[in-house]
Amino acid sequence: MSKLSRIIVNLCRFVVAPTLILSGYVKAIDPLGTQYKIQDYLTALSMDGIFPDWTTLGASVVLSAIEFSLGLFLLFAIHRRTVTKLVLALMMVMTVISAWLWIFNPISDCGCFGDAIVLTNAQTFAKNVVLLAASIVLCWRPLAMVRFVSKTNQWIVINYTLLFVILSSVYCLYDLPLFDFRPYHVGSDLRKGMEIPDSAAQPQFETTFILEKDGVQREFTLADYPDSTWTFVDSRTVQTSEGYVPPIHDFSIETSEGDDITDDVIGDSGYTFLLISPYLEHADDSGFGNIDQIFEYCQDNDYRFYCLTASGEKGIERWSDLTGAEYPFCTTDATTLKTIIRSNPGLLLLHDGVVYRKWSHNFLPDASQLTGRLEQIEIGQMPPDETASKIIKILLWFVLPLFALTLVDRLWAVYKRFTAPKSRAPQK
Repeated sequence: MSKLSRIIVNLCRFVVAPTLILSGYVKAIDPLGTQYKIQDYLTALSMDGIFPDWTTLGASVVLSAIEFSLGLFLLFAIHRRTVTKLVLALMMVMTVISAWLWIFNPISDCGCFGDAIVLTNAQTFAKNVVLLAASIVLCWRPLAMVRFVSKTNQWIVINYTLLFVILSSVYCLYDLPLFDFRPYHVGSDLRKGMEIPDSAAQPQFETTFILEKDGVQREFTLADYPDSTWTFVDSRTVQTSEGYVPPIHDFSIETSEGDDITDDVIGDSGYTFLLISPYLEHADDSGFGNIDQIFEYCQDNDYRFYCLTASGEKGIERWSDLTGAEYPFCTTDATTLKTIIRSNPGLLLLHDGVVYRKWSHNFLPDASQLTGRLEQIEIGQMPPDETASKIIKILLWFVLPLFALTLVDRLWAVYKRFTAPKSRAPQK
């Protein structure tokens, strides 16, 4: 095998593997977001409602784990023949799907990198074509990939990888995603997220006029509009360019009386608790005691508290009867609520329009944490940015052990090579 072919194969390997690892991981730490995207695909295929939620959630965890694991196995050159074939099969399927998205545009965002990196359908298709070509090269010469770990220790990498990615999904499902890439993350100013800069590109429209003269109809634009001898018949206007869309463009809060209080809520200089539930019919009611305590705390301290939901009157009545809820309910779009927080229900704390805290229903604050006014206690303060510490924890718990294993494995291989008994030449 030539040196050039080895270089090409390993270059392709270091293109495909990190892409699969990143793509799989950002979806694995947001299993609900991945589930929502799977449901979008099913809706585009007119298959929504066929599969129960637990199957789409299970598919979310499994698909993310497969993508992440295949990327890591490819990086370590584990089971090279089998893994390269599986990667090629995966990329063939992904390329066909992205071609469908590019041609017919049933979904505006493929979701291949979750909310971390949003690509257009054309960009996604181009990316997958490149990865497919690289996967074909890997299948052509799988044994040209240099091993990082010997055959005898491959099982450690396989099991550790699967354990890590599945536990990551389970933890983020129980709590919240480790990294929040959405526009409603802690620290985001909702008012700024809704602003449209003066210099922003505006949506563009094109109007076509249908005019008639001497029994003949023709189409004209504003640029070539004819004289008054033509008679107007009809016109149609189409949007040719979307223009600038702010990160937060579909957030609104409407009371049961039909009043829009969005500006009132995000413009309040004080504190506001928002209980978020896309559909109360599917919400977990195990933490209703804590929710009621927080509402009572808000009443005692003159803070606002609203439940935002897309459920109708029956869903709200059922939840109220079940939990004894006395707090006000407001209507917000279900997709927006799913974007705000990956928990049903989840809790948001706003201060002067800025997101200060987010809680899953499994980690709601209790009475022991609400011992004073928010201005004076920890919950009411902006938490420090934990991105760096989270990355360090991932490095310590996953990357460092694999690096240590690789180092020890390679040193052991070198040691065995130099200490192995040398064969003697036959004596004449």
